[in-house]
Amino acid sequence: MTRVPEAQRYCAGCGTRLNSYNAESLCSPCDSKSRGQRHSPPSVPPDFWQSDQMRDALSTWHLGRVIYAYRSHPFHGRQLPQELMANWLELTQAQLSRIEKGPAPEQLSKLIRWSETLGIPGELLWFKLPSVEQAAAPPSDTTPSDAMALAKWLAADGTGPLPPSRADELQRIGQALEDARRYFDGPAVEFFRTQLSRCKADDGSLGPAEALPLTLAVIGAIRRHAKDVQPAVQRQLLAVGADGAEFAGWLYRDLHDPLTATFFYDRAMEWAQGAASLPMQGYVLLKKSQMAYETRDTGTLLTLAQAAKDGPWNLPLCVRAEVVQQEALGLAMFGEPIREVTHNLETAQQLLDDAQGVDDGALVSYFNTTTLLVRSACCYTEAGKPQIAAELFTEALATGSLSRRDAGFFAARKAKALALSGEPDEAAKIAAESVTVARETRSERTMNVVIDVVRTLDSWNHRPQVRQLREMLSP
Repeated sequence: MTRVPEAQRYCAGCGTRLNSYNAESLCSPCDSKSRGQRHSPPSVPPDFWQSDQMRDALSTWHLGRVIYAYRSHPFHGRQLPQELMANWLELTQAQLSRIEKGPAPEQLSKLIRWSETLGIPGELLWFKLPSVEQAAAPPSDTTPSDAMALAKWLAADGTGPLPPSRADELQRIGQALEDARRYFDGPAVEFFRTQLSRCKADDGSLGPAEALPLTLAVIGAIRRHAKDVQPAVQRQLLAVGADGAEFAGWLYRDLHDPLTATFFYDRAMEWAQGAASLPMQGYVLLKKSQMAYETRDTGTLLTLAQAAKDGPWNLPLCVRAEVVQQEALGLAMFGEPIREVTHNLETAQQLLDDAQGVDDGALVSYFNTTTLLVRSACCYTEAGKPQIAAELFTEALATGSLSRRDAGFFAARKAKALALSGEPDEAAKIAAESVTVARETRSERTMNVVIDVVRTLDSWNHRPQVRQLREMLSP
């Protein structure tokens, strides 16, 4: 049998004869050269993301595995080198190797940046892309034609026509949004600070869903214009932005969206650094520590609390009290002796007493004696002293100083303490009341605590109050 010779193939780059085993259009030197000259990822067709390997990688929620699947995709002809991919993602080769082989990356700001660089379709991701900042809010990337509309939206109080006394203020804000470099001055920055104060007031009574749109609108406006303002104003604007981003992180925590909360806490830290605000940097560490409690990440909780306590933040006394209390919570969760937990709580109380009448900075803290009571109760629950915890929750709730949302949340915590103390009927009754408040204020955090109460009451399912609580939660 006569063998038919294969047609010879030549490199499309230099014309060199291609090896019979090379199925590509370029020889190895030309292929390496073309890869080295590629400064950004190639455009890929929609079906690129539908391959079995890519979809399997996306289903793991591990972006390192997604990156490896991207590098190994048949579309490229051969596996892309780590050095090239790392350059696209602004990483070193060693960093990319650790990301691919190590635990799943969790910092949302990095996940978003890398996904956008590679062009991964948003509907395939397990987290939200930055368009979350425009959700339920006016567009932050304003143009001159809609700048005044955004200013009016920010200032409107929802009760009808805007008061004539605000005309000059609205004119200034509209000009600021149209030409940030020329008009964004101190009064405009103060305007945004005032809007955030309104959001915080709405949060306690109406819940996160009501406070979020205006908060995101303010953050969006600051994000767009911070780079254009005069240097003397920029730090002031970033300081307000850090405050707003930290608050947005809290709102998303209440909505039980920890990934988005982390994104905004990271932004708050970035802006606090740009504003040279050490206290806000320490405060964000505290808030991240508190979020770690919601995921039962004891190591992160205690590490961040101690970093907030020991760092060079120059925190106000009331914030220092909150940090010391948070450290007590971490010690309780680690099973440290109760005397160490109690010592921290006594120190927190002393710091609060010392803070009375002292104005020690622009960082506003809402930590007070009532807040310390409910947080101390949480510490005693974790330390295996639920009876003491229930008593402290009762004392704090009786003050009437908590917002409706917070009262519902800590009442649910009290129900958990009662359940652990062997009082199922009272626990179920209080938890049911918390469900009503949680639904009115749309607090997912409260609902999660109630669900935990129901689990704790499993052995008392035969009791009428417990059955009624379960029925309230049934779809």
